[in-house]
Formats: sequence, C-alpha cells, structure tokens
Amino acid sequence: MQAKTNTKKDLSFEDFKTEVLNDYKVAVTSRECSLLGRREVLTGKAKFGIFGDGKEVPQLALAKAFKNGDFRSGYYRDQTFMMAIGELNIEQFFAGLYANTDLKEEPMSAGRQMGGHFTTHSLDENGNWKDLTKQKNSSSDISPTAGQMPRLLGLAQASKIYRNVDGIDAAKFSNKGNEVAWGTIGNASTSEGLFFETINAAGVLQVPMVISVWDDEYGISVHAKHQTTKENISEILKGFQRDKDNEGYEILRVKGWDYVNLIETYEMAGKIAREEHVPVLIHVLELTQPQGHSTSGSHERYKSQDRLSWEREHDCNVKMREWMIAHNIATEDELETLEKNIKKQVRDGKKAAWTSYLKPILEEKTEVISLLTQLATTSSNKVFIEKLTNELKDIKEPNRKDVISSARKALRYVISEESEAKNLLLNWIENYFAKIQPKYSSDLLNETETAAIHVKEVKPTYDDNPEQVDGRVVIRDNFDAIFNKYPETLIFGEDSGNIGDVNQGLEGLQEKYGELRVADAGIREATIVGQGIGMAMRGLRPIAEIQYLDYIMYALQIISDDLATVRYRTKSTQKAPLIVRTRGHRLEGIWHSGSQMGGILNLVRGVHVLVPRNMTKAAGFYNTLLESDEPAIIVECLNGYRLKEPMPNNIGDFKTPLGVVETVKEGTDITLVSYGSTLRIVEQAAKELLEVGIDVEIIDVQSLLPFDLNQDIIKSVAKTNRLMVIDEDMPGGASAYILDQIINKQGAFKYLDSVPKTLAAKPHRPAYGTDGDYFSKPSVEDVFEAIYDVMHESNPTNFPKLR
Repeated sequence: MQAKTNTKKDLSFEDFKTEVLNDYKVAVTSRECSLLGRREVLTGKAKFGIFGDGKEVPQLALAKAFKNGDFRSGYYRDQTFMMAIGELNIEQFFAGLYANTDLKEEPMSAGRQMGGHFTTHSLDENGNWKDLTKQKNSSSDISPTAGQMPRLLGLAQASKIYRNVDGIDAAKFSNKGNEVAWGTIGNASTSEGLFFETINAAGVLQVPMVISVWDDEYGISVHAKHQTTKENISEILKGFQRDKDNEGYEILRVKGWDYVNLIETYEMAGKIAREEHVPVLIHVLELTQPQGHSTSGSHERYKSQDRLSWEREHDCNVKMREWMIAHNIATEDELETLEKNIKKQVRDGKKAAWTSYLKPILEEKTEVISLLTQLATTSSNKVFIEKLTNELKDIKEPNRKDVISSARKALRYVISEESEAKNLLLNWIENYFAKIQPKYSSDLLNETETAAIHVKEVKPTYDDNPEQVDGRVVIRDNFDAIFNKYPETLIFGEDSGNIGDVNQGLEGLQEKYGELRVADAGIREATIVGQGIGMAMRGLRPIAEIQYLDYIMYALQIISDDLATVRYRTKSTQKAPLIVRTRGHRLEGIWHSGSQMGGILNLVRGVHVLVPRNMTKAAGFYNTLLESDEPAIIVECLNGYRLKEPMPNNIGDFKTPLGVVETVKEGTDITLVSYGSTLRIVEQAAKELLEVGIDVEIIDVQSLLPFDLNQDIIKSVAKTNRLMVIDEDMPGGASAYILDQIINKQGAFKYLDSVPKTLAAKPHRPAYGTDGDYFSKPSVEDVFEAIYDVMHESNPTNFPKLR
C-alpha cells in the first residue's frame, strides 16, 4: 500500500495512472479505517478515537517528498502518511485502536498510547541503533498540542551538525546532513507558544525543517477567528519570509484538495530544505474534518449547515476522485469497484486485529475459569465462587481486568481454607502479574546491561599535593576531556558559547571546538530541550543547558511529556539520551533560588535526576551518563563554582555512580540525609553539634532518581535509630519523597526509636538578600536546633530543652 515517489513527468501516462490509483487506494483505505474506527469506539471495543479523515491527500504528497533518513515529528492525524510510506497497515491501525500490548501486532506503542500516535523503530531488539539512513523515520508522537515542535527543531538541527562537524561517526545516522525533518501540526495548535518558539528558533538556526499546517479552520469546536490573528497563520508569519538580504523561511500555500499542486509544493519544499538547509512552512488550506475532532462529540453541534455542506463538497478525497474521472485516470464504475473492495479489506483487517487482540485474553480467561472451578469443589463457599465463575463466563469479550479481578476476588472466599486448588490459584495470580504487569509498565528506563546504573564507579585520583582550584575549573576541564573524547557531544544554552557560561564552566571551549559544538542559544528553554531531544534521537549526544533551575519550569512540560516518556511510550524502540545541565540552590531572590525538586521528581519519571554536592561529583555524573544512553538532569550547585576543590589527575575518566549514596561523616546518634548545597550547611551544623555531645551521621543522596539502589541508608538508621531528612525544597517536596523511600520502600520504621523528621524550606520563595535566604531556607541554626530537639525528646536529661 506504500505510495511511490515518482511524478508525472517521469512516467508514461499508464504508469502515471497506476501511481495515482495507488495513491487513491491509500487515501480511501485510510478514510475507511477512520470511519470504521469511530464505530468501534462507539460500540465500546475501543476507548477513544482520533482520526486523520480529511487530511488524506496532502499526506500523500508529503509521503512522496519524504526520503530514507528523513524524520517526521507530527500530529496525531497523520495515519495516511504512515500508510503511504509503508509503516502502517490496516491491522496495525486497529491494533492501536484496541491497545494491543503485543509490539509485533501494534508496533507504534504496544498499546501504551491511543490510536493516531505513530512511530518507527530506531532500535533493534537488543537496543542497538538501526541504520536510520536506510529507512523512513517517525519520532514517536505525543498528545500535548504543539508538543512535537521543539523535538522537530532538534531533528532538523542534527542534519546541520552532521553536515558541518567533522569527526562524527555518522554511518547509521546521516548522509552528509541531507535529511529533512518534517513536522505537522493542526492550524489551531499554532496558537501555542511552543509553535512560535520553534518557528523563531528554526529561522535563527537555519535548519532543514518543513512544517505542514493542516488548516481545517477549527480547533475542536473553536473557529480560527478565536485562534489566529487574521485567521491565517501564513499571513501573520510573512515577516519570516526570506529575501535576498535576509535569512528566514520559505513560506508556501496550497489547497489541501489539490492533488497535483500538493505534489509540486512538497517536492519544492523538500528540495529547498534538503539542499539549502532553509526551513519551510507549508500552509495547507481548505481542509476538512468529516467526523469532527474525535469520538467525544459531533461537529454538527458547532458547524453551520453552510460549512458542513462546503466540507462535503471540498472533501479532499472527493476532489481527488472528481479530478481522476475528469482526467480519464479512472471511470466511475472502476472507482466504485475499487472502493467496495477496500471497504471489505478494512472490515477484514479490523476483524483480524480484534481476533488477535482478544485471543490471549480469552486463553487467560479459560485458565482462570478452570482454576475457579477446581477451587469451588473444595471450598465451603462454593456457591459464591461459582457465582464469580459464571459472571466471568458470561463476559464474551473480556478485558484483562475482568480476568484477574475474578481470580483475586475468589481468594476472599478461601482466606481461612487450605487446599491444593487455592495454592494453584495463588501461584497463577503471582505468575500472571509477573508476566502481564510489564506489558503496561516496563521500559521506563533502559533495562539492558547498557543502563547507566550498571556503569561502574571510578573514583577521582589525586597527586600527592593536589592543586586546589575553583570548582568551575574541574567542571571546565572535564568538559574539555568529554568534547575531545566524544566527537558526537555538543552543548548549547543561554550564554554557553562565547562567554563560556555564566559561571565559566565552559571557558574557552567554543574557541577550541567551534560554534556548533559549544553554542549560544536564545532565551527559549523549551526549544533548547527540544533541540536536545531531537538530536539525541538521531545519534548525537547533546547537553542542553538551562541557565538556572528556576528556568527549567519553561521546559518542564517538554521534559515531562516528551523526554521522560520516549522509552516507555515506544517500548524501547526509540531513545533520546539527552543530558540537561542546570544549576540551582542557595542564591538570594524569588526567581533565582527556587528548588522545585518535588515537582520535578513527580513529573519526570523516566529521566534520572542527579544532585551532586560539588563539581567533581557533577563531572563524574557527566562521564557516567556518556557511557550509557539514558536521559538525565544534573543540578550543579550554584554556589559551588568558586569553592576550592582538589584537581583530580584523571579528568574525564572518573565516574560518579547513579543511585549510590555516600556517607560523608560517620556518627552514632542520628542519621542525617541531604544533598546538594544544603549538605554544606548540614556539615557545619554537625561540627557544632559535636560541641554539645551529639554525633551525627551524614549521608549524601547524590542521586534522587534513581534513589539508593543498594539501600545503604537503612543500614545507617539501623545503627543510629534516628532519622532526619534535610533539604531546601518546599515542605512535602523532595524531603517527603526521600522519607517515603527510606520508610516505606526500605522499611526503616522498625529501626526507629524516635519519630522520623524532615526539615525543609519555608512554604514560600526566598526573599531577596542574605537575610531573605536565612529566614526562608534551612540555616545552620535551624539544623542544629531541629536535631537537638530530637535528642531532647529521646534523652531530656542529657539534652535539656534548648528553647
């Protein structure tokens, strides 16, 4: 069903007719899938449907211009395109609708995303890169509107890097930077800030990006007059049009039902982007949405009769059909026969997909019914178990929930009974969860031996009398070693290039490695991260710098919805090993001293969150991550760049392990757990506590995600029998997360002789100035008094009340 890429001028008329008919078959197949898919949702076989009807013909044109090695970053209506490039068939379409968890049946996400979210496999079954230059590539879609745009920028920028940076092994990733990144978006979603941020950044960077705006004049029920100035996105973007004196965009317009002009327009756009590395915007006008936005409602509720009538007349498939008849490409009878055959193919494909989806669940149902029948014969509660069994039997098309729920409920009737049948059921339930649960929860992180947690620690080594240097020198020299060792690494961000970052951690490196590898970026955090995601998906090892931790809020949606979910939503068929570099903690003022760790921890599962206490530890994390292939956020201590550290003599080689805590001071009375800049305050308080007879043990978490994989903290608590977690996040934030890990996951409660405590910042941002910091975040005195109070409660005689 794949569309061919030849054009009329290359073919005889008969060959041209064959190609056009093949295109029409793809369009009709896609439309029939949409129509039948909606019915499957409304009958309850699928949860939700969002389809590509009305966008078929322009996607045929896009597919013709799309070449091996190219990447798509798209919109959840691009099913026709995926069919046209041969990466989606009827059965797979419906497998996605039904959320089949078998990756072979549903290669887009193994049932983890709703239909309409498309991908291709960049990795083989062993997690190794496939040759991306020999296949047509689609980065995995996400639902948040315009969320595909920042990643699109990075996919395009990768071609620029591969074309202009020497020394990179690009064999599997690029052919001299000739690949185009093709983006698609709905007209209403161009209202999002992410769209405008990406458009501006691509114009500045001059990357080979072609963005198609599918314009059907609505965003769900809201008309374009409420969405876009002048109701026309290409009109208001005219200022981006390049001219003989200024770089910019090529902006093209084409009607979405005009088959011939669409093909010519997309050929032109691809040629410009591919050869000149100039971004192109194609505004595809006069499109329709025959079934409305989704299965959640009907567009008849908000479109006028005149609009509905216009849409029926200007439906792109209808217009293509009329054109084919008018140009003697096919007769009415021939097209009716073709359409009838396609309807049957789609019905048959739908049936096959449903049968395949249901087959393993029915087998599981049969197993449970057999086990419950055996259980009933030995139980005094036979009647109740038989009722459960019969209810399960009556479900002709069960979900897995129905199956396992029946099995678990049956156990309640035999709580006080012992039998072989009960043991068989218990074993089946345990084995079922071991087998089935990973279908819904695996691959959040790399689960192979190349995972970052398997990279062995290499400690920094020192000369006999090591030079004491500013921490920034350690991180700078380590980056120098990284860029020399890994040609595919690059770093970019606000002030990262020319001045070597605001704290001089990249001093002199742009001059040494060039403006593409050590680059300045505009003030646009979301697309800085997007650059990194896209380049990482194409085999580069980017480090995206967000100047301060506070500013990561601008990019948190992209980190959370895109970066953190890449492996999970593709079941490890794609990866994006981006490192996000930022800095935070212990600086005065509301906007430059935030510690949003609690929010970050809860939003970025799938990304490692590392909180080194000094620059040597931070440098070791970069070295570790570059030996693996997973995304991470590294938060450097903002007030640590000028603090003295001994200079290691194995720069670039030492590695800080992930998920491993470090005991920085041993003690006997209480275990103190902290990280980052707060750790220095804890260490000072510990010295002062010794003066009153309190000997604390201090543990540096180092890594919040993952957390204490060896469960070393509980060993300390077992010794001291007391616990306090200290950090500068809001109450209930990271300190609560750490406490939960220690108490609930590690089971430390049984060792405690005192109530476990947390000490965090006040529930507000710090006011400006040193005093604002003192009265907003934990101080040495706060730590001293909090620990003293714990000891007072335990032994008021030795530690009388302080205040």
